[in-house]
Amino acid sequence: MADPTFFATTRWTLVRDAARGGDTLAVEALGTLAGTYWQPLYRYARRKGKSPEDAEDLVQGFLSHVIEARALSRTDHTKGRFRAFLLASFQNWMINEWKRESRLKRGGGKTLLSFDWQSAESGLHLEPADDQSPDKLYDREWALTLLGRVLADLEALCRAEGGAAQFEMLKPCLTADSTRIAYASIAATLGTSEGAARVAVHRLRKRYRHLLSEEISRTLSSPSAVEEEMRSLFAARRFAALAGG
Repeated sequence: MADPTFFATTRWTLVRDAARGGDTLAVEALGTLAGTYWQPLYRYARRKGKSPEDAEDLVQGFLSHVIEARALSRTDHTKGRFRAFLLASFQNWMINEWKRESRLKRGGGKTLLSFDWQSAESGLHLEPADDQSPDKLYDREWALTLLGRVLADLEALCRAEGGAAQFEMLKPCLTADSTRIAYASIAATLGTSEGAARVAVHRLRKRYRHLLSEEISRTLSSPSAVEEEMRSLFAARRFAALAGG
């Protein structure tokens, strides 16, 4: 789990601080963000027709470029979503940098970012055919990545508190329709009353929503857009579930 001090401010604040130069913490935090959100970019490049090798080089080069403070000096962080900023920047990189053959070369003397490329590639092969545009599918990938990150953070917190077994039991309840949760079965498994099971589920769902709201707020320029973004993310998640993702 990432150091929480890295995420004490909004993503746009990190971008601004890194753009100023000299803020090592901000640049390191952006590096951590890159480690979280690289996969939607990789799959976007693949869906645009790039080979696995070219997509890997593009993402490596782009994220290495973004992490350098001066590469962010002309970004407009006054409005919009961080995911939209990242995709627009990546699209520009694909057009301009790739044409000038300034992509990052393997073994070219720069430190490569360590990503599980094979995992991202195997996921592409497993997904069903889809006529959605790469841009729309990028939003879906972003949603699944963000939700997965929040779920992992929640699991880590529960484990640290000694509640690993209960978390595993209640995890399916986080996204389930509340009217379809089998509280009696949960209570029997946990060895508690049905009322206590309902309270435990409610608390975990509330905590999950709080963590999700915090994570989303850091990807937006305006806190007022959190609820709208949350609805969009859950809609993307439902679409992925229906598509078998």
